[in-house]
Amino acid sequence: MLSPKKTKFRKEHRGRMKGRSYRGSSISFGKYALQALEPAWLTSRQIEAGRRAMTRNVRRGGKIWVRIFPDKPVTVKPPQTRMGSGKGSPEYWVAVVKPGRILYEMGGVAENIARKAIEIAASKMPIRTQFIISK
Repeated sequence: MLSPKKTKFRKEHRGRMKGRSYRGSSISFGKYALQALEPAWLTSRQIEAGRRAMTRNVRRGGKIWVRIFPDKPVTVKPPQTRMGSGKGSPEYWVAVVKPGRILYEMGGVAENIARKAIEIAASKMPIRTQFIISK
């Protein structure tokens, strides 16, 4: 799974997802991409599942770029714990995704293969996405 090597702080506030993504919202590397249409937290497991699905589908052809990285720790308190006594321990990592953000990019394959692979990756995501082609 993806996770940062080190962070400045062990725990983070949850924050709120407002507005659209102003960075990482255009295709930079490949020709085809998967773009988020809703705000969400994508876990490192979900990101990895989408990547694996794409690589399995295109087999040897093409190149895949993962444009998001889970750098936000999510803390969880143990079940049946009373209120208070501090914040829980970091349990897993998430990437904060806003609408318009490019999740994956692909190049070096035919459009029908890329579309199929990206659709399979999209089915692993907990949000609505769209397949886009660079001009």
